[in-house]
Amino acid sequence: MSQLLYAYQVVFTVALIILAVLVILCLFRAILGPSMADRIVAINMIGTLTIMMIGILAIYLKEGYLIDVCLVYAMLSFLAVIVLTKIHMSLYLRKKQREEERKEKSHV
Repeated sequence: MSQLLYAYQVVFTVALIILAVLVILCLFRAILGPSMADRIVAINMIGTLTIMMIGILAIYLKEGYLIDVCLVYAMLSFLAVIVLTKIHMSLYLRKKQREEERKEKSHV
């Protein structure tokens, strides 16, 4: 039985390390992303990976309250991405409207 617990610990540790590396890669994409949409997707991915890491830690440490933290973080991450998307869309539409106004002025 102790060998099985040790195997689980190794798997959880490796999974946490892999997820941490993926978070760092997503952070690079969020900083260097060529477009705002890439940045928003990277931020959403960081949130999802963090939720997975908290879930793995809850199982690894056998702490039930971490599941509650995970759920709260999931809701906050979802709301953050919705707000960022709303801001991006409003800026995009405003930019598009200005371009249309410039085209109309240049035709007149």
